[in-house]
Amino acid sequence: DETAKQMLSRVLRDRAFLLLPPLHRVPLRAGNVVEITGASPSAKTQILIQAAISCILPKTWKGIHYGGLGKLVMFLDLDCRFDVLRLSEMLKHRLLQANRSGNGAWWQLEASNVKNSRSTQDKSNAGYDEELYVSCMKRFVYVRCYDSLQLLSTLKTLHYRIRQQEACGNQVGVLMIDSIGAFHWTDRLSSSLALEKDNRKSLSLTNVVETIVQELKKLLQVHSLALHLCCCS
Repeated sequence: DETAKQMLSRVLRDRAFLLLPPLHRVPLRAGNVVEITGASPSAKTQILIQAAISCILPKTWKGIHYGGLGKLVMFLDLDCRFDVLRLSEMLKHRLLQANRSGNGAWWQLEASNVKNSRSTQDKSNAGYDEELYVSCMKRFVYVRCYDSLQLLSTLKTLHYRIRQQEACGNQVGVLMIDSIGAFHWTDRLSSSLALEKDNRKSLSLTNVVETIVQELKKLLQVHSLALHLCCCS
């Protein structure tokens, strides 16, 4: 329900570039899929959190450069172990770093800004902006799934959720899934996954995987976003 001009203007948006090593060396664009693999304690979720913060932070705020995208992140937690407090603390740390630098690069700290403060009140004001912190956290959309069927239903409803956000002027920059293979062994224990309790056609493990892949493809084709996946090697 859109013209070719509207479709091109939606698809050919700025690439979802995230300043996070080693992803900063890759020319990521909307529609790209990034798979992060590694053993259980290899900080895969940490990388996702860093990338998410780079996405939800604004480019500038009140004259301070944060270098973010100012876009929403949709995080699908399949491991059910995501620590929101960890995200909050890392976001506050990034805000503090940017406020201390105040010169356009959040990773360069200038301690002189705090040392030259005239009073204790001035030093306390050198912290993060509470209004900015709240607005960034609102850009992080968290969804928890407990099995493959919940994941499928979530992916099917994401189109509507993204449309709702876009109608409010909020663009989704990245869809993150941690971890994409969380339900593999649980699904294999069952010979089939019934869609309902009646005699309808059951959904095999192969069909589940194929349907998930197709839904992800549809999301990338229709919406201007990047996809980041975590999986254990």
